Amino acid sequence: MSGRGRLALCAFAATLMAAGALLPLVDPATWIVQAAVLLAVQSGAGALVRRWSSARALTVSVQAVVAVVALTVVFARDHAVAGLLPGPDAVQRFGLLLTAGADDVGQYAIPAPATDGIRLMLVGGVLVIGLLVDVLAVTFRSAAPAGLPLLALYSVAAGLSGGGASWLWFLLAASGYLVLLLAEGRDRLSQWGRVFGGAGTARGGRGAGRPDGPPRGGPLAPVRTGRRIGVVALGIALAVPAVLPSLGGGLLSGTGPSGGTGGGMITAVNPLVSLQDNLTQPEDREVLSYRTNATETSQLYLRLTSLDDFDGESWKLTERPIGDVPDRFPQPNGLSGEVGTTEITTSISASDSYAQVWLPMPYPATGVETEGRWRYESAGRTLVGDKGQTTKGVQYRVTSLIVNPTRRQLADAPDAPAALVREYTRLPSSLPADVRSTATRVTRGATNDYERAVKLQDWFAVEGGFRYDTEVSSGTGAAAISQFLKNKEGFCVHFSFSMAAMARTLGIPARVAVGFTPGAPQSGGVMSVGIRDAHAWPELYFEGVGWTRFEPTPTRGSVPEYTRPEAPANQPSAPPEPEASAAAVPSAQPSAQDSCPPQARRLGECGEPEEQGAAAPTDSGPPLGTVLLVAAGVVAVVLIPLLPLLWRRRVRARRLGTAGRGPEEVAARTLAVWAEIIDTAWDHGIAPDESQTPRRTAERIVRLGELDEAPADAVHRVAGAVEQVLYAARPLPTAGLAEDAARIREALAASVGRTGRLRALFAPRSAVRVVWAVTDAWATATGRWADRRRRLVARWPSAVRRPSRQRG
Repeated sequence: MSGRGRLALCAFAATLMAAGALLPLVDPATWIVQAAVLLAVQSGAGALVRRWSSARALTVSVQAVVAVVALTVVFARDHAVAGLLPGPDAVQRFGLLLTAGADDVGQYAIPAPATDGIRLMLVGGVLVIGLLVDVLAVTFRSAAPAGLPLLALYSVAAGLSGGGASWLWFLLAASGYLVLLLAEGRDRLSQWGRVFGGAGTARGGRGAGRPDGPPRGGPLAPVRTGRRIGVVALGIALAVPAVLPSLGGGLLSGTGPSGGTGGGMITAVNPLVSLQDNLTQPEDREVLSYRTNATETSQLYLRLTSLDDFDGESWKLTERPIGDVPDRFPQPNGLSGEVGTTEITTSISASDSYAQVWLPMPYPATGVETEGRWRYESAGRTLVGDKGQTTKGVQYRVTSLIVNPTRRQLADAPDAPAALVREYTRLPSSLPADVRSTATRVTRGATNDYERAVKLQDWFAVEGGFRYDTEVSSGTGAAAISQFLKNKEGFCVHFSFSMAAMARTLGIPARVAVGFTPGAPQSGGVMSVGIRDAHAWPELYFEGVGWTRFEPTPTRGSVPEYTRPEAPANQPSAPPEPEASAAAVPSAQPSAQDSCPPQARRLGECGEPEEQGAAAPTDSGPPLGTVLLVAAGVVAVVLIPLLPLLWRRRVRARRLGTAGRGPEEVAARTLAVWAEIIDTAWDHGIAPDESQTPRRTAERIVRLGELDEAPADAVHRVAGAVEQVLYAARPLPTAGLAEDAARIREALAASVGRTGRLRALFAPRSAVRVVWAVTDAWATATGRWADRRRRLVARWPSAVRRPSRQRG
């Protein structure tokens, strides 16, 4: 194996070893196999190009093109041109996958599911780092700077794991870098001459025991060492990551389950990291649509999960066990039979552009009919996706309760269980004192927890002078709450987190729910929920009622009925006018849901998704200008390496296709064919010698090209025709010159092997004539300009001429 071959193998192994640090971030880790295969293809393409061309730019270009094509085949084959080349549809597909991958990174915890978007980001990132390492260490033979992209790959893994990356991963990445440095050192040393590798005994082979063979332990030593290094490095890169333990911690935000079907734990961190981005999107897009038999939808919040652990830095999810989804959910915690409830049914469809691990449902849900790998978390009464399951394109049916407590029931609620109070009133010691004092001041005069909760809600929503603003920094720590109480501007994160923290200071169990407001009615009784409907709200616990929603955020959502003031007793009751609800408006035409039998009313069994309220996603994807720009870039990347091939074919067709009838045309045609034969020989390794006569040139081509009798005769025949048109008084046409040129080209291609043929095809040496032509044209143009400038200066009057310097 050559020195560059060893370097390429070690660069490949070093990249994989550094990529091992990303393995704990995603489950399952099978993406590393895909990355290894594509990385091997990319590295192999570079090795092939380097065998028949020393052009560095060509090597890098071919590797980049191969990487783009490989990613297209794996991730966008159905959208590619001929299933291979990235066209506009494939570029748009990549854009959607990258957008979905970025959203997934912002939603899932370690280990995140290996969604298509995350796999594209991982595999594409490994290919980019691998290309940089290969370019630096192999193409430019400088392994030391290659440590920077390897370090970047490890740093990304360490950063996403919250700085908790194991030292084993660093050791693995560092080992790959050291192996690469060692291989480069051996390669540089071997270029100086004999490498002393010890007095080992050669077991046969060429030169073993022969006085004229290479000394034992000599030139074969770096070959053996390089092979050993490559094999060991490759083995470590593939084997060690598979047996090292996974890491814990959060990816960026969100959550993800672990464990098998019989149990497992759900370890989650803040899923609200991307909430501010959702609220500030330049264009709203639909993420959910639903139909419900509820008579009024203004209170129908779609809940994802709840955050119940406040550590002073942020609100998080507590690590809890998960299990199989029951057919019927248990009775909601704390809800007694004395509180009025109404069971409703809601059919929900998620957009293909919305991938979330939590299943949005009205609270409290009592049952869910859905397909896919979902697990049940009982404390929050939520469903969470397992092994990569998300809401993308999911359709499901939820039964839930509308809980209608009276103000008296909430005010007379007995004390909650002591264990529940301890868990849901826990506060960090770093909580500023003004949070507690403000809560006490705002709720002064209240006689029970219900009145305190209502006073807090009204103070935030109406009386406290707060302003809703999504541009405010989304800090959620203890200091951020104190700052929010002073500045009095923020969005739902600040309002919900602050009210929940203040309620805990008053001894009221509280947590923060995450989900969506009810959305907007559409035609046909469908409710549409957009990405800007993402929301957070506090839930407070009252024994006998359970977890109860409050709405402190001004201009968002709807205030619960049980928190509104009662009408005076001496006046007729005038309940507040409900918001317009498409579900409450009778339709002239029966909907598919109404006409469908109850036993067949599962989602998807009563007509097309549009009939069930699943409107088509409104996300139109990347702008057309961006798509065209990226497509143009991809086309340029693909075409640039093919320019020599295309130019050579164009020149050949022009030379061999010229008609010749008159003497001048006969001479031009014959000389054009001869020029083509000389360039063809040059492309196949026989450089031209312009000092030779046509006859000597023909002999040289036959000798160096090792041509057989037929192609040799063709070369001499064309050379004779050239001499005839050069020296004869009246040139006569010679038939079959183009056929002779084709016969010579085939013979030369057969004599150089596959590598020579590929080089002659894709990187013809004669293409340098383009550079010569450009240089000559530039020299001619600059010469003409210089002559013109001199003539112009010569015409100027002597008064405006620049005086020459004279001595004396």
